[in-house]
Amino acid sequence: MMCGRIEMLFDGMKQTLDDLFEVPLSIQTNLDLRPTDTVTCITRTCPETSPSINAANPSSTTIATISHSANIAPLTVINSHWGIKPTWSKKIIINAQGETAADKATFANAFKQQRCIIPCSAWFEWRDERQSKKQKYRFSHAANKPLFMAGILYPAENQLVTLTIKPNDTCAQYHQRMPLFIPSTEINNWLYHDVSQLQPLLNPLPDKWIKVSRA
Repeated sequence: MMCGRIEMLFDGMKQTLDDLFEVPLSIQTNLDLRPTDTVTCITRTCPETSPSINAANPSSTTIATISHSANIAPLTVINSHWGIKPTWSKKIIINAQGETAADKATFANAFKQQRCIIPCSAWFEWRDERQSKKQKYRFSHAANKPLFMAGILYPAENQLVTLTIKPNDTCAQYHQRMPLFIPSTEINNWLYHDVSQLQPLLNPLPDKWIKVSRA
């Protein structure tokens, strides 16, 4: 299972997030966030999508409406569950390939209408090493900054799927895929642009941005 663990630890990063979104974000610490767990994500707010989010959860998953300082656009913070289980699948699907999600029936509508980002501090992968033992590795921002993992939302089910892409050279040593991350300066473009304009964002983070350590 690719990228099946995410870390939500924002000690030392909270001010960066608050400054970026201009309001305090409430993200619960979770050092081992797993599929089906609740995850905080940020998505666009617009007439055709925000009612569906609220209607999907009468208790209201909407936490706040915020503005990105670089390009004022309304955003909404919600809590959702990581993973979907289509009727044809025998197991939970937690991620989709970013390069092809727009063309796959299971993901196309969500990719077109309800993309999101998941602020996180790290993700984990396991690699087979000597004596067939698997070693766990932690991947984080080299400058200890928040990472913004790309995803797509299914509001009616209150669920989401994360997106993956081909890895950069650093991450390729550990896995054949890596999560798709959106630079903070491109968040509004990722959430609001038409699908036809997203290709420049479907690239891995530069190698120098990633720090890898044994976990």
